[in-house]
Formats: sequence, C-alpha cells, structure tokens
Amino acid sequence: MSATTYNTFAETGYFANIATAARQLFAAVFAVQPVVSQRNKEETIWWLNSLANDCELHSPSLSAELRYFASRG
Repeated sequence: MSATTYNTFAETGYFANIATAARQLFAAVFAVQPVVSQRNKEETIWWLNSLANDCELHSPSLSAELRYFASRG
C-alpha cells in the first residue's frame, strides 16, 4: 500500500486575487438575463397546471407544489 499526500495550498498572490475579483464583478454586472417570450411563459404555466391536475388524486402535495411554481410565473 502506498500513501499519497496532496498539497492544496493556494499559491496565488494579492494581485491575482484582485484580478479574479474584478473578473467576477465584471461578469456579475454585465450578465445578460435570458429573454422569455410571453407565449412561452403562458405555455409553461398551462403545462404545470395540467400536471398538477393529473396528479391531484395520488399526490396532493406534489400538485400543490406544481401550482405554486405555476403561480410564480
């Protein structure tokens, strides 16, 4: 049997940390939200309500959760 040891020490310096933080800030500020059409949103709500109706008898809690997701839009 051999024993293997791993060193997981971060060798980054101060300026590398600043650069990483700047990249993350830039990505967060300029992130683009996906555009969802109104028709697609309505179809998704209809589909979730349809699933909720299908499982109402055998799983009422799942049905309630699906209706909750549909109400969030």
